[in-house]
Amino acid sequence: MFQILENLYKKSKINVGSLPFIGVHLVCFAAFWLGVDWTAFWMCIGLFLVRKFGITGGYHRYFSHRSYKTSRWFQFVLAVLGGMATQRGAIWWAAHHRHHHKYSDTANDIHSAKEQGFYWSHVGWVMCRDYDEFDERTVKDLTKYPELVWLHNWHVVPGVALAVTCFLVHGWIGLVWGYFISTVILYHTTFAINSLCHVFGTQRYDTGEESKNCWWLAILTLGEGWHNNHHHYQLSCRQGFFWWEVDITYYVLVALSWVGVVWDLKQPPQRLLKPEAFTAIKVS
Repeated sequence: MFQILENLYKKSKINVGSLPFIGVHLVCFAAFWLGVDWTAFWMCIGLFLVRKFGITGGYHRYFSHRSYKTSRWFQFVLAVLGGMATQRGAIWWAAHHRHHHKYSDTANDIHSAKEQGFYWSHVGWVMCRDYDEFDERTVKDLTKYPELVWLHNWHVVPGVALAVTCFLVHGWIGLVWGYFISTVILYHTTFAINSLCHVFGTQRYDTGEESKNCWWLAILTLGEGWHNNHHHYQLSCRQGFFWWEVDITYYVLVALSWVGVVWDLKQPPQRLLKPEAFTAIKVS
């Protein structure tokens, strides 16, 4: 019996380290006993939005793609905000995301819905022990900063600190809603870009893979749902290429640029905004 269970474990490749990830989901059921009040509700929404920007504006557009510039101190702030989302450190996140773009929807893509199925692209790969490690050569621009390496090695610290703060501010109900439920929403809105945005939506550009634009995911993810745009021109800080494509992350970065916190926000080339550049209008 033990050998059978061991073989199943090896085949599933699920990391024992994934137990806290599963536990975060299970704790959310405590809301049925604790209920909710307005303070807990707004803690959940507020901490979702702030930490979501840490992922979209920090981990993704800054650390992964360098689509704008900022100071070293604000770089650290972005890394801490992203770390509070409990999606590991900026170095790990950026390394895997750069790998995804290099091999998108091929057999080498670590989370391709086309190649490995929806479940794997959404959450299976996150719990797979094969992806604890990464190619450090792809993130040399990040590993040169000791503070980012420290946050990589101690990636649990920002999340734990936030959880403790939520408890101190509003007790158990604040902890469950402010940290646990908010974190689970963060998880699945982030993972949905890897899964849903490679299955549902429209393709404006022929990128040679399955990335799609999905307007409602763009709303939920502060602009990340303009995924086909992003895959076509990864350097752009603005992922909603047109005025009607709502991109809240970009709006926040523009506001920060007005006060000099960030600068050199990269834009899509004008040639990509002309109708003749729209090479793949496909709907799924």
